[in-house]
Amino acid sequence: MKKIIWLIGLLGFVFQNGLLAQSPDPRFSQFYASPLHLNPAMNGVFDGTIRVVANYRDQWASILDTDPYRTIGFSADYRHNIVSDDYLAVGISLMGDQAGTTNLQHTRGHLNLSYLKKLSGHGYNKEAQYLIAGGQVGIGQSFIDYSDVWFTSQFDMSKEEIDFTLNSNENISDNSNVYTDINAGLMWYGVFDEDLSVYAGAAVNHVNKPKFTFLDDFTQEMFSRWVVHVGAQLPLSRELSILPGAVFMTQGPSNSIMLGTNFRYSNRDWRELAIRIGSWLHFANELESSTLSDAYVVNGVIEYEQLQFGFSYDFNLSSLKKATLGRGGFELSVIYISKPSTPRMKVSCPKF
Repeated sequence: MKKIIWLIGLLGFVFQNGLLAQSPDPRFSQFYASPLHLNPAMNGVFDGTIRVVANYRDQWASILDTDPYRTIGFSADYRHNIVSDDYLAVGISLMGDQAGTTNLQHTRGHLNLSYLKKLSGHGYNKEAQYLIAGGQVGIGQSFIDYSDVWFTSQFDMSKEEIDFTLNSNENISDNSNVYTDINAGLMWYGVFDEDLSVYAGAAVNHVNKPKFTFLDDFTQEMFSRWVVHVGAQLPLSRELSILPGAVFMTQGPSNSIMLGTNFRYSNRDWRELAIRIGSWLHFANELESSTLSDAYVVNGVIEYEQLQFGFSYDFNLSSLKKATLGRGGFELSVIYISKPSTPRMKVSCPKF
């Protein structure tokens, strides 16, 4: 029975990814902690000189045992003053995604470039508004290992058992073509006080609609992924503030909405220690159904000087909740931001 489930899963994958090439992109519940994977225009939007980000997500281990869905992200960006209070930022971003028994892997790498144009604010004043345009150019490829799955031609009817030495008679390659991937985005933000800021952004991924397939005789364009996100930091007291946010993504027939908030408490010391606690709701459509609640996410974040550590857990609310007993997946994030090398490199930025 387990082999049959694997086979069904593989055939579903081939049909969806090889023939239709329309698997939705992986996502992070801590979208606010994976800036370059959310919007290319977030490249360089931080208060420092260099930012390094690492993300890890593990999902569906409750039903896939040792073969859960795993997503790893990494990015690094650097901002440099160009003229007046405008900045140019460069960066790199990598993402790897692995799914299920077949070890289906998607790997992408991008070079990032963005320009931060100051719209208002003067000198080192904390108040500032910026408009940012960013782009990413990179390559991607996918891999699959079907050594642990079988096809009907490998079933020995006389012995009533599977014989992996038999030819599968399938023309499925174990790796896809290498494709070029282009993403673009815009973002605006305004910082009006130390704990008062607002931002909004939009991005489109796979602008060039790359062709992606595991079959030699069939290719189809990948759906573009559209992203809209908004957020703010609103002060409740000198030490406490609230950081609401929302992100909407759509890619072909797949829709994803996530909204919620973090509460942030800071000790206001010169060596700042801050703690965030929050909860989020994720909504997604299932096949032809309308958008439904998919997961309830709780998270915690610790900030200490230049370091930020985040942890979150998804409680499953979808139709799989009976099989998973509500267990979804956990996620980790680490962010390091170096201090500005000079006062001019210090830029007022919102907290995400």
